[in-house]
Amino acid sequence: MQPDMTDMDLSPRAPVDPAGSKPKAKRKWFPMIVLGLVIVAGGVIVTQFLTSAVDYYCNVDEVGVRGGCDAGRRIRLQGTVDEGSVEKVANTTVFTISFNGETIPVTYDGEPGGIFKECIPVVVHGVIENGELLGDRVEVKHSDEYVAINDKRVTEAEQAGCAGTSKTP
Repeated sequence: MQPDMTDMDLSPRAPVDPAGSKPKAKRKWFPMIVLGLVIVAGGVIVTQFLTSAVDYYCNVDEVGVRGGCDAGRRIRLQGTVDEGSVEKVANTTVFTISFNGETIPVTYDGEPGGIFKECIPVVVHGVIENGELLGDRVEVKHSDEYVAINDKRVTEAEQAGCAGTSKTP
């Protein structure tokens, strides 16, 4: 059975009265502004964190010569502990490290401990101030993992180490 086309109303609909329609919802600007500020603040914090988290890895002879190995910034400085240079002064350990004929004094807050001794390659984390490295962390060559990652640097440091002294713990 087919529907009867005469029963359908095909007349145009009456226009909707704009005055009777619901008012448009106003945009909520405050939450959008807060969200924008949170995104900007997050970006600034992440940028600052990543910038300050980068410790440049330098050899003693690169201080003041290579970019990133400048005084006043945090670095990881590699060299060999000079023979006869280790002293305990109050709660600090004072020593010098050398690499390729250049030497820098180190003041380390505390006792390096472990297998730290003279004539071995070390990496000291800290900041250079007034020509002296103020260290807060000392890494000593002691694992095959460190050697595997930094084998060229370790070999160079061992060659520059104390003559006639054992360089391995």
